[in-house]
Amino acid sequence: MTLQELRYLVALADTGHFGQAAEACFVSQSTLSTGLKKLEDYLGVVVFDRSLKRVVPTPIGREIVESARRIVEEAARIREVASYAKDPMDRTVHLGVIPTLGPYYLPHVLTSVRAAHPRLRLLLREEMTPHMLAHLAEGKLDAGLLALPIIDPALEVAPLFVEPFLAALPPDHALARAEAVNIDDLAQAGLLLLEEGHCLRDQALDACHLENLKSEEIRATSLETLRQMVAMGLGVTLIPALACAGVGGAGQQTVMRPVARPGASRTIGLVWRRRSPLAHTLERLAETLRARLPEGVLAAKTLA
Repeated sequence: MTLQELRYLVALADTGHFGQAAEACFVSQSTLSTGLKKLEDYLGVVVFDRSLKRVVPTPIGREIVESARRIVEEAARIREVASYAKDPMDRTVHLGVIPTLGPYYLPHVLTSVRAAHPRLRLLLREEMTPHMLAHLAEGKLDAGLLALPIIDPALEVAPLFVEPFLAALPPDHALARAEAVNIDDLAQAGLLLLEEGHCLRDQALDACHLENLKSEEIRATSLETLRQMVAMGLGVTLIPALACAGVGGAGQQTVMRPVARPGASRTIGLVWRRRSPLAHTLERLAETLRARLPEGVLAAKTLA
């Protein structure tokens, strides 16, 4: 039983397809098939059910795959630990970020991180939270920037900052004349939210204690669509502070007002696998991000 055969095993479990698994391992399909057959002969059990359209592990195969995954991850960790002697910040990190944060925070992040760690390469991917968590578990992402809380014992969570919500209103709306908007008044004014599946929808409802809000007739697919809907007078909404930069001044189509309720905010954090071989790199990255916060947010309390 070799480490390479275990890599084949994990790749096939993740893809469910011999060709895709071989491509992921940079070998031919025949090489991968031969290696897996050799491994199954050595173990004396059938690890994969090949009778289905998608190749899946057998019941005993699932246990073997999980053990193999841990071994492959630890082997990667050994290589990474050895490379720390050079520079833990001289590496590539695959970083996920939620769409309601990416366009407004990433320009600040890239400038700050590049200045602090010029040899660190961030490969960025915008993803909604459920997909990001799945890709973190599968090792397709090294870390993610998303809204907390994230409750998963397999993940390390580093809170970065607290981002307030602001009320977005049409300029001729009665609430636009107030210095701060009461959340109950906002809910009664035709609150627009993102469609189901966007984490910001749940964050806004939870932060403002609107669990019993009646279903809205109109829902948006993105923050920019939501903002345009408000500008057209279709309703009002809640928008994270970083997405409000440069919005709401004289002549603008949308007026931003603070919400008159403590705690109308969301906490953004950096999340990665506890067993990640990049753990030290990601801890350093989190420290850099905490030390260089953009305007309009507050530092988050670190977890005990």
